[in-house]
Amino acid sequence: MDRLAVLTVGATLVCGALGVAGVLTYARGRAAQEALFDRLSDTGRLPLSGRRRRFARVDRWLRATRLGRRLELRLASTGLELTPGEFFVYTAGAALGLWVVAASLLAAFFGPIAAVVAVWSAFAFLNWQRQKRIEKFINQLPELSRILANATQAGLALRTALGMAADEMEAPAGEELAKVADKLAVGHSIDDALGELTERLPSRELVVLVTTLVLSNRAGGTVVSSLRNLTQTLEERKETRREVRTQLSQVTVTAYVVPLMGVGTLLLMNRIAAGSLDRMTSSFWGQAAVVAAFALYGIGFFLIRRMSKIDV
Repeated sequence: MDRLAVLTVGATLVCGALGVAGVLTYARGRAAQEALFDRLSDTGRLPLSGRRRRFARVDRWLRATRLGRRLELRLASTGLELTPGEFFVYTAGAALGLWVVAASLLAAFFGPIAAVVAVWSAFAFLNWQRQKRIEKFINQLPELSRILANATQAGLALRTALGMAADEMEAPAGEELAKVADKLAVGHSIDDALGELTERLPSRELVVLVTTLVLSNRAGGTVVSSLRNLTQTLEERKETRREVRTQLSQVTVTAYVVPLMGVGTLLLMNRIAAGSLDRMTSSFWGQAAVVAAFALYGIGFFLIRRMSKIDV
């Protein structure tokens, strides 16, 4: 009996040790899998600052779809520390919350409208962040062109010059060039790596710079003098863009103020006469009037933004 008890205790300890080893092996394999997935991703390593990812299952499901891959590319171009799964869950939660709030405070008819506005606002925020990052990257292009010209004049290869620029420059140029350097390190061509950069941050200035680098890499030539001239041109375009943006700032503010005034009028009307929105949206014509009003505000916002958009 004593021998059987010893064997039982020994077998239990061995099974426990094997279980702990299995859990540790699984955890290391899972971490290695996520790191490999980040390296092989189309957008490069995600800048998550070492924090734990949330909603991993939703993220894996989204990445397997075409919409998820497009969302991943858009998030990568914004520089936000978000995965597609996190953005999807947060947007869905915000839409559901606004649906409940609008249906409770205003009328049940405004619930779906509030949810649609929440989804549109989330993607509009991504576009704003992306445009903000593009503008900051464009402002760094003269410095980037100058660094590449100096490195090329010193006899360095273009791949080495891009890696050096990634180390010296601040974000977002440093982060984007680091992704390009990672692509080049695993065997991608300069054309493909720089082409993906122009897809993430589309702009005329970047296209001109990338075209200059690609053509010089293919056919050779005076890349140093080309980059010197391009640096001066980029500096002039930078100042012109700043002046145009300053002149159109009032028009841009007007595009956002007009729809907000309409929403504020609705809230004020419901505040003065409680239940007026509920009575108005209880009939078909009232609902049609509300939808038409929101559609007109949307068209007005689009037209104002369109007219104030000047490509330099």
